Formats: sequence, C-alpha cells, structure tokens
Amino acid sequence: MATTSFTKKTLGLETVEPAVTPPQGNPETSLVKKPRLSASKSRKRDIPEGLWTKCPKCSTMLYDKELDENLKVCMKCSFHFKIGARERIHSLVETCSFEEMDADLESVDMLGFTGTASYKDKLEAYKKNTTLKDAVITGIGKLESHRIGLGVMDFAFLGGSMGSVVGEKLTRMIEAATDKGLPVVIISTSGGARMYEGMFSLMQMAKTCGALAYHAKAKLPYISVLTDPTTAGVMASYASVGDLIIAEPGAMIGFAGPRVIKDTTQAELPPGFQTAEFLLDHGLIDAIVPRKEMKERVAYYLGFLMAGKAQIAAA
Repeated sequence: MATTSFTKKTLGLETVEPAVTPPQGNPETSLVKKPRLSASKSRKRDIPEGLWTKCPKCSTMLYDKELDENLKVCMKCSFHFKIGARERIHSLVETCSFEEMDADLESVDMLGFTGTASYKDKLEAYKKNTTLKDAVITGIGKLESHRIGLGVMDFAFLGGSMGSVVGEKLTRMIEAATDKGLPVVIISTSGGARMYEGMFSLMQMAKTCGALAYHAKAKLPYISVLTDPTTAGVMASYASVGDLIIAEPGAMIGFAGPRVIKDTTQAELPPGFQTAEFLLDHGLIDAIVPRKEMKERVAYYLGFLMAGKAQIAAA
C-alpha cells in the first residue's frame, strides 16, 4: 500500500460508524403506501413478491422502494447490500457528467472453455440478465468539484471476476486519467481472476498495476474503495495499491476464502477475520466509510490529495 505525506488526523481517516436512518413517516399516513405483511405463517402466499427484502443480518423485512432510496443499506442495522455498478456511479458522480469509456468491449471465449456450460453461453446469459457487457464500467466523471477517472465493478456479472476486458478497460481508463492529469477512483467487488480465461486473466493483475505505476509517477492520487466482497486476484493487484484504501462497513476482504484457509492451515481463525473492521484494526486499510457518506468523504480526501496540483496549476 502506497503512503502519503498527510497524517491520518489531517485527512480524517478513522472508522466512521454507519448512520442508521430510520424509516420515515407513519405507515398509516406515509405518502408511500406499503403493502401490508401478514403475521400469520399460514398466509405467506399473500405477501407480494418483489416488494420486500429480508435483511440477512437483522431479519427485518424492508420495503424495496425505501431500501433503494437508502442506497440499499438496511434502515435498521445498516447492513450494506450489494449494489450494481450503475447505481454506484449514480450515487457518486453527476450523471450528466459521466463519459463512459470502451462500452463496446466484450469478452470472447479465446480458450474454448467448456464445463457444465461453455464460457460463451455463460457470457451471453450474464449479458442478458445484467444488461452489462462485462464486470466493470469505466469512464471520466465529476465528483463534486473534482474530475476523476472512475472504474466501478459489478458483482452481478460473473461474480465481478477480472478477465481480459476488465483489465483492459481499467488500464485504458487509468492511462486516460493520467494523460488528463486526473485522480483515479476504483470501486472493487470481485471474486478474483476469471478462470475461464486462464493466464489471460492473470495477466491483467500486472497490466493494471503497471498502469497505476504510470499514474503514480505523474504524482496523481489513486483512491481504492473495497466493497463486499473484494478477494483473490483483484485484491492481490490494483485494489490493494491505492494511496488511500477505504472500505464499506462489513465488507469481506482477503485473498483466499476463510474456509480454504482454515482447511489448509487447520487453525482457528480470529473473530471477524477478513472483514473491513478487522483489516482497519490491523492497519491494512485506512478508513471505513458508510455508503451514504462515500461521495462526501472521497471528495474530502481528493481535496487534500489534489491540493498541490491545484497550486501548481494556479502558478
């Protein structure tokens, strides 16, 4: 992890307790009329599908419309649900300012990989189900007063796995941001390298880190945001080399999964192992920032990190 010349106190890098936002309004008088839930177990068929989501942490039934408005954060316990790449982009940058890059790039089955289903068939199925062409969206956008190079991964597309297209899109975005003198923000969520592409997938680890080294040589900042989950080849490459590394609360972060580690080492893992909170306590990340505060905090950090560049430009 790269270091900066700023102190943690100066940058305000500290654990931020997730703000619990209670549901607004009385169910009887709220403008948003929620379907009623039956308390009877025998009447489960009366609960409309697609309107309610059960929180996996506190078991509260959440009205989907309110959950979406709260950026998919549980209103009771602040559990962070997975969120799509386009939703994240909308929550971070001015939508009209975002210029998507390389939207036409698509993965191909270069190895002729076959299993229970061919890689080609899997790609077509995920494109249809997610309306994405691969697991990352990249581009240039404006986050408050800062123009940034932005890469946002989407776990819904093949587990956010990194193949040749993901690596190429990130590399092109980083190089474009470097040429324009812009900071880079990458939001990661991934199960790692895409096994269907073999060594072509693993090559992307070196390629993306090489692009970030070029960006760092230009003395431009890179902020890495880790979300649930960020693991394996992605965590072992560009996700872990940010000038600042921040994470969402409760995110699973690591290389191999805890079950694999436990089976291999035959040792009990410490409580909270591979969570964002565990990594913060052990100095492996710089801050934990709730999703609803992410835009404000990233803009705050960029204000410090780009201050020198602004002074040079003014001179």
